[in-house]
Amino acid sequence: MERCKLVTRVIFLLNITKIGANAFPWANNLVVVDIPEGIESIGEEAFKRCTSLTTVFFSTTLILIGEYAFFECYSLDNIDLLHTNLQKLGEAAFWACRALQSMTIPDSLQTFGRAVFSDCSKLVPFCVNVSSPFNDTTSNVVAHLRSLQN
Repeated sequence: MERCKLVTRVIFLLNITKIGANAFPWANNLVVVDIPEGIESIGEEAFKRCTSLTTVFFSTTLILIGEYAFFECYSLDNIDLLHTNLQKLGEAAFWACRALQSMTIPDSLQTFGRAVFSDCSKLVPFCVNVSSPFNDTTSNVVAHLRSLQN
């Protein structure tokens, strides 16, 4: 799957509401992604192994980040989802984002998948609003926070 190896920039059309699964895997020259208003979901493995990706600007309309969406984006160092309407973070969404140092999560988050931040060795503990309706996913958040302290 080296079809995106030469991609350096992505421009989304205004009427798009989702970024599909495996949209830009291995786009190793992609550094910044600006996800425009109107996009509500990022599919599974959409930006998998975009190893030079450092920055993603998320739209306020974002509701879902799929499983392994940013898997092994080694250069991604900050995730700011605070101003999104994010409801679900899929399993292993940011697995092995080894440069990731900070993360902000909105109160709207309802589902926090397993291993979302596994192998994110530079990520410092972050705050989660405990009044948010995390359902049975609270244990996943707590497990991540504990693993970051070890």
